[in-house]
Amino acid sequence: MINIERRDKIDIITFTIDTINALVSDNIRDMISKVFENGNSRVIIDLSGVKYIDSSGFGCFLSILRTARNNYGVIKFAKIEPAVMDVFMTLHLNTVFEIYDNLDECMRSMK
Repeated sequence: MINIERRDKIDIITFTIDTINALVSDNIRDMISKVFENGNSRVIIDLSGVKYIDSSGFGCFLSILRTARNNYGVIKFAKIEPAVMDVFMTLHLNTVFEIYDNLDECMRSMK
């Protein structure tokens, strides 16, 4: 469902699925939240290949953001597909999350 790769003390999360909905959002939230159990974690969620996110998926990301902040962590997003980005913007989540077009730019912003 997700892959976690560590580069330069940054955890990069990618997805092996193309839909984040009510069927998987609880599992995703639990897996990603574990990364923030260690304080000051830095995480990039790479959404390339994710074609659809429903309201429970966005709720999952907001919950993860709260967990990150409570543990002095940082979470940012990269490579969001255009259709999904439209929903981020419609929900004004582009003002809540830091979003980058590519992974390199997102990683540079973490340093």
